[in-house]
Amino acid sequence: MTTFLTGWGRTAPTPATLARPRSVEHLSELVAAAAGGRGVVARGLGRSYGDAAQNAGGLVLDCTGLDTWTQDEASGLVTASGGVSLHDLMTALVPRGWFVPVSPGTRHVTVGGAIAADVHGKNHHRDSSFGAHVRSLTLVTADGTVRTLHPGDPLFRATVGGMGLTGVIAEATFACVPVETALMRVDVQRTADLDETLATMEATDDRYRYTVAWIDLLAQGSRMGRSVLTRGDHLPRDDGKESPAFAPGASLRAPAWVPGGLLNRVSVRAFNEVWYRKAPRRKTIVQGIAPFFHPLDFVEGWNRVYGPRGFVQYQFVVPFGAEDTLRDIVGSLSAHGTVSFLTVLKRFGPGSGGLLSFPMPGWTLALDIPVGQRGLDGLLRGFDRRVADVGGRVYLAKDSRLRADMMAAMYPELERWRRIKDEADPAGLFRSDLARRLRL
Repeated sequence: MTTFLTGWGRTAPTPATLARPRSVEHLSELVAAAAGGRGVVARGLGRSYGDAAQNAGGLVLDCTGLDTWTQDEASGLVTASGGVSLHDLMTALVPRGWFVPVSPGTRHVTVGGAIAADVHGKNHHRDSSFGAHVRSLTLVTADGTVRTLHPGDPLFRATVGGMGLTGVIAEATFACVPVETALMRVDVQRTADLDETLATMEATDDRYRYTVAWIDLLAQGSRMGRSVLTRGDHLPRDDGKESPAFAPGASLRAPAWVPGGLLNRVSVRAFNEVWYRKAPRRKTIVQGIAPFFHPLDFVEGWNRVYGPRGFVQYQFVVPFGAEDTLRDIVGSLSAHGTVSFLTVLKRFGPGSGGLLSFPMPGWTLALDIPVGQRGLDGLLRGFDRRVADVGGRVYLAKDSRLRADMMAAMYPELERWRRIKDEADPAGLFRSDLARRLRL
């Protein structure tokens, strides 16, 4: 079946043949039969923002039918097929007293996608990214062979964060986190500007498992970078709070069509003002897991709010010591009046060892920007260079616009990754629109 596919940002659709493997054996057959064509890439729930799970003119494997999993309840180790969603795992695991080791901002991602993008969450400063918790994985390689890989294998390191370009992740075994309730104890704190935000996070992040800062990107002058910090831990059972069942669901649904321009400087400035002022100066609250980790999941199809032209998510990381670059970029965005409905800042800890993994020790800033803002492309291109110059990088799972000549500067293990990929896939069967654009 040929269909047009986009990433979550809804930009640059391309046609591909879509197939849905029903088993690992079927998956192997589809991969082996695809030799000589326009290539193959796996796709999960379509939450990569850019073109990582598109393959113009080629084959895209919808792996969501590979959805079985088991757990060793003594150790907490979960063995799950690549198409199992984190939503399904959380729904089943939390009542058993376990939580996934890393959750990104949405739980509607698959295990295979979480490993291929080596996703991170609010706990990266303590727990690293998803790949750091994987004990083994099975990979369907270019000749249809199913290989079992462990963290010491070079192909394992090329697959974690490898954007699905070394093969299709059929199954993985990973560690989970014990929890006693479905609740979070959360400290909320407002900061007056970016310097206070950075200083507070640096001084206090290690006291919490999960931390994140929402930034008012349109605030200028002495208020530039003012933020709302949210820091939390799983609530223990003896804290006196009754734990509700973990049964999250979308309570709102975005309209099927939303006109462009709804998110503009006026509407976002008003939202930012209200969001900042409604936050307490400092307060401890109790929240459910879903509103703490995945507030956007309460609006089904929230990406349609950005209108028919879609949006770009730009996320970069700069190492510790490059705070001036971060300040300059936030200042440039603020002075430009860049409309970003959601801007978040996190501190990263050690990486997972994935050769193309995005996280590294430092500061990461993520922006959701509606397409069509004047001067945006030139502004972001300038940021690419500044980020690379200080040893930082852009997140490939969210990228839709980076140029190939920036890859080697941002990802120093790129050539090593290419050698391992070429050895495992000499004909270059695994391809995507992102891979063609960045010459991976």
